[in-house]
Amino acid sequence: MSENPTLENPQVSLGTDEQGTQRFEIRVGDPADPVGFTVAIDHQVGEKKQRIFPHTEVDDAFGGHGLASTLVREALDATIADGYELVVFCPYIKAWITKHPEYEQHTVKPTTDHLAALRG
Repeated sequence: MSENPTLENPQVSLGTDEQGTQRFEIRVGDPADPVGFTVAIDHQVGEKKQRIFPHTEVDDAFGGHGLASTLVREALDATIADGYELVVFCPYIKAWITKHPEYEQHTVKPTTDHLAALRG
């Protein structure tokens, strides 16, 4: 039996919200309710798989515990491991990558094509 995720050991997983939007969620507590998320939109450019990150959010009640950083690190690691390039619009993730430059090699500059994909 696995332990319930805690602030010290949160759970991050890829899923979808009620509207069907793909996102990584970070969960803590019992039951393990989502307390934050980062939207992750898959996009194909020729043979290249890309994942667009437009927005990240953590509930204010859980701020200051490093959950946003944990969420972003795990989301980006999973995305890279799955063979995707990172397309970052989210200001938090942009700032996070600046502090973790080893991720820059996996990013591509957003284009108007990416903006169109966000608009659906």
